[in-house]
Amino acid sequence: MAGGVSDSAENVRRLRLRRQQLRAPLARNAGDVVRNLLAVQSQEFPYARWTLAQRTSGSTSTEVEKAVADGTILRTHILRPTWHFVHRDDLGWLMGLSADRLHQGNKGMYRQTGVDEESAVLSGRILGEAVAEGAHKTREELAEVLGQAGFPSKGLGFIYHLMHAEISCILVSGAPVRSAGGALKQTYALFQERVPGFVGSPLTGELREKALGQLVLRYFGSRGPATVKDCAVWSGLTMKDVKLGLQVAEDLSPGSVASVSFDGLPFYLASDEVDEFTRTDAHSPADDSGLPRVDLIQCYDEYVMGYSQSRHYLGGTAPYFPEDNGPMHVVLLDGRLAGWWRHGFSGGACELDVRMNRPATAEQQAALEAEAERYGRFLGMETKLV
Repeated sequence: MAGGVSDSAENVRRLRLRRQQLRAPLARNAGDVVRNLLAVQSQEFPYARWTLAQRTSGSTSTEVEKAVADGTILRTHILRPTWHFVHRDDLGWLMGLSADRLHQGNKGMYRQTGVDEESAVLSGRILGEAVAEGAHKTREELAEVLGQAGFPSKGLGFIYHLMHAEISCILVSGAPVRSAGGALKQTYALFQERVPGFVGSPLTGELREKALGQLVLRYFGSRGPATVKDCAVWSGLTMKDVKLGLQVAEDLSPGSVASVSFDGLPFYLASDEVDEFTRTDAHSPADDSGLPRVDLIQCYDEYVMGYSQSRHYLGGTAPYFPEDNGPMHVVLLDGRLAGWWRHGFSGGACELDVRMNRPATAEQQAALEAEAERYGRFLGMETKLV
């Protein structure tokens, strides 16, 4: 569908906020958020918990942690070689789709760290036996296990033996534990004990094509409007795979994904959003409260990392890593990048260091304070702006 759509950037932001559940309708719980988004980048666990909770009607950090502990939500290296949350019902087929490309991408580091085929098979067997029958272990405990067997127990060698075991469907996240200082620490569990329908081999042929179709449906359904390249970079797949996925998606769910052309590119989105997307006014009556809205999101939030080619609709550069030790997480004002934030803890309270790009109006400050209060309810503690 062609169109010279006015206010296109505002339409993109509004629809992305809604489809990603940063706006109503919100999810019931953190597990449903991950079902919707399929995979959620999560290398900073404390902030990644908030990524899930803020898309619900009021989930707390404790409730998110429980979903991770009981295995409803699993955390592992997938898609791109970084941490993601994935629902346990999706991790088997999603790993079957992306494992080969992950191993291929890691080949250089495997060679550099001595993780060859023979050593990986042996370390994988040792790691699997160490966590079998529910014996979840921390990274430090697994380091000791590998060290006693003559493998690296620290540094990149250790890290890549662990990652190889994850991508090979041997290890996955277990129930988090708290350190003596109260910080959450990830543990590792046996993949086949945490993931139903475990297959253990890469998907090929018709099964792979069906998985591509499912990924495309889930991606554009939750992140559209977006481009083929956006989906390819996010998923770690090729643009050829994404285009094949679009063809298969039409067979799996006819008419679910539509294409709209603007800014010289085809954008894909859920077909029931096309009318909203092609509106010529900048505001939907259902969303227009007349008030500003502030969101504190992590710098790896899917609203940022779900896009590459079309990330510029965010209205700024993110993720951004400041050189002055400033905050790196993202403040949104009505869906546009408006500043940076981070949390800190002192005296039993959470202190939010928020730095706006320009001085806030009285209404914007009130919106920021409301978001800070929401973050406090998520943490279950007093939260104050500093």
